[in-house]
Amino acid sequence: MSSISIQLINLFAAFLLLLAFAMLVQRRIINLVHMYALQGLTVVAATSVVAYVTNQEHLYYTAAITLVLKVFFIPWILHRLIKRLNVRWEIETLINIPSTMLVGIVVVVFAFNLALPVSKLSSSVSPGTLGIALACFLLSFMMMITRSKAIPQVISFLSMENALVFAATSATYGMPMVVELGIALDVLVGVFILGLFMFQISEQFESLDISHLESLKEE
Repeated sequence: MSSISIQLINLFAAFLLLLAFAMLVQRRIINLVHMYALQGLTVVAATSVVAYVTNQEHLYYTAAITLVLKVFFIPWILHRLIKRLNVRWEIETLINIPSTMLVGIVVVVFAFNLALPVSKLSSSVSPGTLGIALACFLLSFMMMITRSKAIPQVISFLSMENALVFAATSATYGMPMVVELGIALDVLVGVFILGLFMFQISEQFESLDISHLESLKEE
């Protein structure tokens, strides 16, 4: 890969990490959806750069699937869910924002140290890319476990999948098309199932706080 392409991928990786931190501390649900769409667009741009440099046509299909599914279709579904469920609240976190940021920094350092040996063994990975992808994955997982509402948890799960796609694209130049189509279908089906799940929670408890599900254990 040329130095310009490596710099572009590193730039997209840094922007992806910045978005992961922004999503971690974001308190407005609608902004979280927009950041998820922007995250998907970043993955599309990085995948397109890798496809152009390596002349691998299947990566263009990966970029197209990501663009349609994660930049347009899934955010549109999430907007519809927010409108139908009449969600107007701010995102509630289990720990405060400063503590979340500190833990997030520790997670990023851990991710870089964990990915460093693997990055050294692979000639196809630009410096720090795999570590950033792992950090984004762990930050998204952290966002999932520190949110008490269903919709932010769904977005966190989708953001984790974005990090995995970015890691696969930048580290191994993509996955077989059959695997990518299978993952895309699984994500799409998962979004529909989680949407129905949120409707059921809203109708049963008149709230999207998943802590209400604990009351079912007592029945």
